[in-house]
Amino acid sequence: MKKIKKLFLAIYVILGFTANSKAQKVYSVDADYKADVKVFVANADYKADLLVFKVDADYKAKGNEGKWYFTDADYKADKKIYFVDADYKADLKIYFVDSDYKAEWKDESKKHLMY
Repeated sequence: MKKIKKLFLAIYVILGFTANSKAQKVYSVDADYKADVKVFVANADYKADLLVFKVDADYKAKGNEGKWYFTDADYKADKKIYFVDADYKADLKIYFVDSDYKAEWKDESKKHLMY
């Protein structure tokens, strides 16, 4: 019985790391119904759920830390996002930062949206 519990725990951890490592390749779609997550870009960092830094290569976008790589095709992305024009329409509010070390979650309860 203990071996089975350990096996399930190992599978859970592996799947968690796999999902975590693929969460930040995004593609911006042209309609809200095509999106996994609706995103609003806030005008200040304190209004955001997530501070995002745009990276220039997909391998830099590992983890769910706010480092996003924008792909050129939807099939290459892990999440499809749609930018909305008002914060009340959004699932997630972001603010773009100018350095990678500033990327972070401000509201951890929304973290699941990017898994």
